[in-house]
Amino acid sequence: MKSHYGPVANRIFLDLDPLRRSRDFRLLFAGQLAGVFGSQLTLVAVAFQVYSVTHSSLQVGAVSLVQLIPLVLGALIGGTVGDAVDRRAILVVTSLSLGLASAGLAFNAFSSHPSVLAIYLVSAFTAGVGGVASTACNAAVPSLVEAGQLVAAYASMQVVDQLGMVVAPVLAGLLIGAINLEWVYLLVAGAYALTALTMVRMSPSPPAPGASPAGLGSIVEGLRYLRGRPVLQGAYLIDVNAMVFGMPRALFPALATTVFHGGSGTLGLLFAAPAMGALLGALTTGRLAHVRRQGAAVLVAVCVWGIAIVLFGLVHVLWIALALLMVAGWADVISAVLRTTILQSSVPEGFRSRIASLQIVVVEGGPRLGDVESGAVATLTSTGFSIVSGGLACVAGALLLAAALPEFRTFEARSARADGTVPAPDAGG
Repeated sequence: MKSHYGPVANRIFLDLDPLRRSRDFRLLFAGQLAGVFGSQLTLVAVAFQVYSVTHSSLQVGAVSLVQLIPLVLGALIGGTVGDAVDRRAILVVTSLSLGLASAGLAFNAFSSHPSVLAIYLVSAFTAGVGGVASTACNAAVPSLVEAGQLVAAYASMQVVDQLGMVVAPVLAGLLIGAINLEWVYLLVAGAYALTALTMVRMSPSPPAPGASPAGLGSIVEGLRYLRGRPVLQGAYLIDVNAMVFGMPRALFPALATTVFHGGSGTLGLLFAAPAMGALLGALTTGRLAHVRRQGAAVLVAVCVWGIAIVLFGLVHVLWIALALLMVAGWADVISAVLRTTILQSSVPEGFRSRIASLQIVVVEGGPRLGDVESGAVATLTSTGFSIVSGGLACVAGALLLAAALPEFRTFEARSARADGTVPAPDAGG
């Protein structure tokens, strides 16, 4: 099928052929869009509620901390179970479970004295279920589209994530002010129910013949695969570095109130700005296919992210702060697309589900550690110092990784085969 774009646009904009060609991929795309909206509405609502009750950025960060272990376990379980059972069934069950959890948050919010402990417990549960769901979703894509369309399909899913992260936080801020928290949580429950209904309409996705049985041994084998492979290690560590030290989202409620003198609407804008930059970057990722020194490009993108965060911590004008967060988001999505490409080109087919689960752990777990780090530093020092020092640490960490892992720094894209795969460049270990 010929592209609908011109020759210049083909190098810039997304390839939409996977959505045009595959009904099941369209359903997955739509279901994930509803699910992302639900998760992002919950993210802002929980942060707003916890800060309103406790007036503590550390408590906001603690919500992410209690999510970390369940998330890791959920992703690892999703990696091994996803290869052994019907992935469509996993997506349906996890969507319904997340909907019930949102209903629980609504019930708690209706109380005259909402329980912060209940928010912690439900947040931990949703993190674990979300880890299973994210791994199943990523692993399902290759069976829904042609091999040569995988990059375009994953880029489309990146747009789903960023679109939800742009619109949902702003919507959350408006809804919190208009209809109150409890109704926002009920709206999220409805979004997850819609996701489940959409997943039911997909074709079954049974495990491949001869698939490895789910179990601890399968998980351990996936972890062992990372040993002696600095390219894979670098792709994970550079993202952990950026998210732990350079992600100040736990401080957004305090910034919205004390620095920018706003309310829930300002909070929504702060959460949405990085995603807006990332969305603009994701919609114009076509040119990244021509980047050969991908490892070096990732390191540069992470440094740009860190510098933007440093400047964000120094300004007190809202529109400038939002613009800097957009620059940070743009750099982050460039890093994300290139890191995913590096991982895909370095991992054989037999390990992709388990390596995908580890990627979910890093992508979802890093920001949660960052919430704890930024909240703790802000409590001990100040909000501004926490942001600026974190951004500087992010840049320093990227430079240290560049020196410690030269194989990652010098990684170059290989020429793709006819089926869209790339010869594995890292066969160490």
